[in-house]
Amino acid sequence: MDNIINYFESIDPILAAFLATLFTWGLTALGASLVFFFNNMNRAFFDGMLGFTGGVMVAASFWSLLAPGIEMSPGEGFVKVIPAVVGFATGALFLFGLDKILPHLHVNFKMSEKEGIKTPWHKSTLLTLAITLHNIPEGLAVGVLFGAAAAGFDGATIGGAVALALGIGLQNFPEGLAVSMPLRRQGLSTWRSFNFGQLSAAVEPVAAVLGAWAVLTFEPILPYALSFAAGAMIFVVVEEVIPESQQDRFTDIATMGFIGGFIIMMTLDVGLG
Repeated sequence: MDNIINYFESIDPILAAFLATLFTWGLTALGASLVFFFNNMNRAFFDGMLGFTGGVMVAASFWSLLAPGIEMSPGEGFVKVIPAVVGFATGALFLFGLDKILPHLHVNFKMSEKEGIKTPWHKSTLLTLAITLHNIPEGLAVGVLFGAAAAGFDGATIGGAVALALGIGLQNFPEGLAVSMPLRRQGLSTWRSFNFGQLSAAVEPVAAVLGAWAVLTFEPILPYALSFAAGAMIFVVVEEVIPESQQDRFTDIATMGFIGGFIIMMTLDVGLG
């Protein structure tokens, strides 16, 4: 792991953010590839992994984003937390707007429960867009953290950025499966189901590059950018991930998955950051 961190420290931070999110995209594709080997998905396992996804995102929002953002903010007392408050609220509102505009369908929900503007798009596209919503703040978070570490801000380290990418990659694995398997069951070919599953994470490298570039170009926005990513991720967890995991009888498994995901992400961030 030290060699990986040293490598990322030696290259351009924008390139580092891009490569790290290629890894997270790759794990999404790996999860989607299970459609080649299995025809059905164990619902208990799936709900547990959805819970795991939520736990990783919540832990990353605090340990990797909010805490460093507050630490590097100027001032004392209430003044010091202003950038975190503004960024967090803006990030949540940004995802709220996307959620209302972008047509999508949450995993485990019926077509009649699709959200966003009305469209005749096929269920495969709507499911892919739903997972894409998850991945926008995740890619942004990785990019912002790599940029912050490269700029030398207190509380932001390359190790922490690598830990965040690793945690997001782990929870991306079931997200690829969450798109590909339902589509396969509905009659799409194996290859098309796989392609839709892996395509949902294609936005992550784009968001990461934009995030890293933005904080390196406009350093004063960094505390706001970290908190923005955190607010967007928390919105996704509350609006989408948790409800998706609570649609069946395996709610206890989903809850324990959440706890496990939180512990793993917290451990990665503290251990590597």
